[in-house]
Amino acid sequence: MLNLPNALTCANLFSGCIGIVFCFNGDLKSAAYFVILSGIFDFFDGMAARALKITNGIGKELDSLADAVSFGFLPGAIMFHLFKASDAPNAYLPYLGFVITLFSALRLAKFNTDTRQTVDFIGLNTPMNTLFIVSLPYVADYHPQILGNWFVLAAITALSSFLLVSEIRIFSLKFSSLKWSENKIKFVFMILSLALFAWQQFVALPVILILYIGFSFAYFRKK
Repeated sequence: MLNLPNALTCANLFSGCIGIVFCFNGDLKSAAYFVILSGIFDFFDGMAARALKITNGIGKELDSLADAVSFGFLPGAIMFHLFKASDAPNAYLPYLGFVITLFSALRLAKFNTDTRQTVDFIGLNTPMNTLFIVSLPYVADYHPQILGNWFVLAAITALSSFLLVSEIRIFSLKFSSLKWSENKIKFVFMILSLALFAWQQFVALPVILILYIGFSFAYFRKK
């Protein structure tokens, strides 16, 4: 049982690797499902460590390494392929997508060394940013001209990178208690997000991201 948290972290990494393979085979939509799976493993590895009262440096380092792949390299690879499928004026522009990978790594390093982020986040967490990026191939089905424009993709890359290392405070979905009075804003956000995802699946994720940032603002203002 003592190795359960690390096993879950490795499952996160393994799922991310599979998602990357799908991505480079051109199946960006299937890659999104492995991001979801990585996110589930990422959520439960921390929960398992807290439940078993396991604290060690290996688990923390392994978690960051897994996240760098699943929530760093994978979204960069998806953006790379979106750029390749766009009206990019030259063959080198798609590599701009990996700027997201660079800023994801910076975000993870910042999180590991910033004592202000022991409970909640400062800057958008990498799993939520990755969910936003993997939604883009689905959104492109409805707005192909917009997401086929390299300038729009560059703007999304810049926005994503900025949010990762910004000073915007974002609440964590880890609960110290399940009391409604203490977590009302978090519960309302989760209910709305689940309803939106059930209705529109991956297409709803950009709206969920906006809600996440908005509800976080309300949450910290209330506190």
